[in-house]
Amino acid sequence: MVPLDLTASVVELTRQLVDIESVSGNETAIADAVEATLRAYPHLEVTRDADAVIARTNLGRDRRVVIAGHLDTVPVNDNLPARLEDGVLWGRGTVDMKGGCAVMLALAAQVAAPAVDVTWVWYDHEEVSSDLNGLGRIARASPELLEADFAVLCEPSNAEVEGGCNGTLRADVRVTGKRAHSARAWMGSNAIHAMTPVLQQLVAYEPREVEVDGLVYREGLNAVGIRGGVAGNVIPDECVVEVNYRFAPDRDAELAERHVRDVFAGFEVEITDVAEGARPGLTDPLAQAFVAAVGGEARPKYGWTDVARFAALGIPAVNYGPGDPSLAHADDERVPVEQITRCEAGLRQWLTATPAG
Repeated sequence: MVPLDLTASVVELTRQLVDIESVSGNETAIADAVEATLRAYPHLEVTRDADAVIARTNLGRDRRVVIAGHLDTVPVNDNLPARLEDGVLWGRGTVDMKGGCAVMLALAAQVAAPAVDVTWVWYDHEEVSSDLNGLGRIARASPELLEADFAVLCEPSNAEVEGGCNGTLRADVRVTGKRAHSARAWMGSNAIHAMTPVLQQLVAYEPREVEVDGLVYREGLNAVGIRGGVAGNVIPDECVVEVNYRFAPDRDAELAERHVRDVFAGFEVEITDVAEGARPGLTDPLAQAFVAAVGGEARPKYGWTDVARFAALGIPAVNYGPGDPSLAHADDERVPVEQITRCEAGLRQWLTATPAG
């Protein structure tokens, strides 16, 4: 495997990474390239974990930070190789999140003596089932590799700081009835019709806006799926609405579940998936120095990201990376190159100016 060319600009480095197709499950080639590149730098201790690459400085600083990004993408759809047009880089992964990974790679190689010790993590399988997530795998098997005082996840955030993240819960709300021939509907009980109060509750629901550590998170409770029906001439005996609750990081999984059950009191509710959010963690001096270095004003992250994995380890974390998150996974995925260079400059300023003590 030929190492990546770090004599190129960070924009060109992003292009190199984008052109290595790395759909989830096919990250070996890009992980090989990242590993081969980093092993040329003696100030880094490099570890390979499946298709994740961890590079650490060990300078004896008083504090350590983790900076992480995932190498995989969603499937390609005629959007490779990358192309650069009028200051915008197009292609699968430009937003989610090879621009951030390129910034990490350039700085890991070039900043040999940061003011804090740094653990750089490029990981696999972020875009698929949570149990396959490379960051989660490292946290379970080798948590010592992620020990730190603060973390930055280079998720796309339009090159602005987004603190913490909302949690997410999915549940099935089920009603039952009795089958009958639709010509004699009065002999049955229509489960789809009986779902009406649940839908009315969702329409009338007013989501909370709650301040957590200085940031205002907006919640949401929505139907995201509905299933029911037997045949075109049968009164259905079951209907299920799948709901998704996005909850602010002041609530844990237990409180989120209790809230959903309270909203749908009297109905059968089955929790199918839940992941807690993460508080913004912006009260730590490292976090405050980070926001000051990169500029702008911190905002809340409404979606769920892997910052929650750091929060579960007791590490405050923020999202900061180039790219508009609304373009992640889109066929016209693209990133202004100015955001890539701005993230590089901001992270460089923070790593070189942050007090070590």
